[in-house]
Amino acid sequence: MNTNNTLLKRITGNSIVPVIGAALLMAVIFAAASPSFLSSFNVFNMSRTASHYIFLALAQGMALIVGGMNLSIGYIGSMSVVTLGISMQSGLPPAAAVLLALLVGSVAGLLNGFLITRLKLNSFVVTLATSFVFQGLTIGISRGMPYNKIPVSYQWLGRGNIFGVIPYMFILALILLALMHFFFRYTVLGRRILATGGNEMAARMSAVNTDRTVLIANIFSGIFAAVAAIAVVSKDGSANPGVGSDWMIYSFAVAVIGGTSLKGGIISPFGLIVSAFLIVFIKNGLVMINANAYFEQVYLGIILLISVSFASIGTLLSGFRQTMAYRKEKQGRSSS
Repeated sequence: MNTNNTLLKRITGNSIVPVIGAALLMAVIFAAASPSFLSSFNVFNMSRTASHYIFLALAQGMALIVGGMNLSIGYIGSMSVVTLGISMQSGLPPAAAVLLALLVGSVAGLLNGFLITRLKLNSFVVTLATSFVFQGLTIGISRGMPYNKIPVSYQWLGRGNIFGVIPYMFILALILLALMHFFFRYTVLGRRILATGGNEMAARMSAVNTDRTVLIANIFSGIFAAVAAIAVVSKDGSANPGVGSDWMIYSFAVAVIGGTSLKGGIISPFGLIVSAFLIVFIKNGLVMINANAYFEQVYLGIILLISVSFASIGTLLSGFRQTMAYRKEKQGRSSS
């Protein structure tokens, strides 16, 4: 198979068509059930929420793509939130506060990557442990109290929009997705990250420094978690250290449903958009039709399980087709 085609498949994903169909179906059902579902105000809110989920999925996706995971995303986000709150409440300009928050996210990602690569520890164990560390730092520094003195000038990202419908957060999400598509499609480092996640041993034998690529991927993961925190503070108008407790499940759900492989090597920027809106449609639609919101996590868990099952079934079918093709070719050779 052509190398470019293989890389393109890894970037665009191979299982997002059912997700697109499910998202469109949910939109039609809920739009028919509630006239306000497609109102400009509701579309604005749904797009803003989907943008937040995309940031989380990018954070998780950067860990998944190298065959790992990041359980500390929510608490990296909460540390970044506290950093923003302290910085702006102390009088620092919003731009400087944002840079500090990104620095905190990158350092946290660097710590995760260092422990994974240098100490050869499993990413699950490392990020589970650091999530407790990050959570403890967040609570210890903030005492659990929110920071409310957020300048109005900082809130344009989370509350601003174009034409009253398209939030600036969504535009930022699209820009980041486009940059990641370019990064994986056209840069050497992006291709090396894909190669490391696809087959680490083969990548190492091809002179790829796999430890370095895993380290960089984890730094990116921390940075995207910080981006999610930056957007949340701008949207809420306050820096609440309690945010992030539910980020992990959404980061996994959007990434996996959107076509990111749990085995590494495959990510779909377009799939992340579709899966983010699918989850938002379901959450928002259930509220619109007055469904029991307490079962929201149940619905999300079922959707994630079905998505992973479909991916597993697709892998089995692909392997079966390859086996049958090999047997057919072998029989053809023996008969000749």
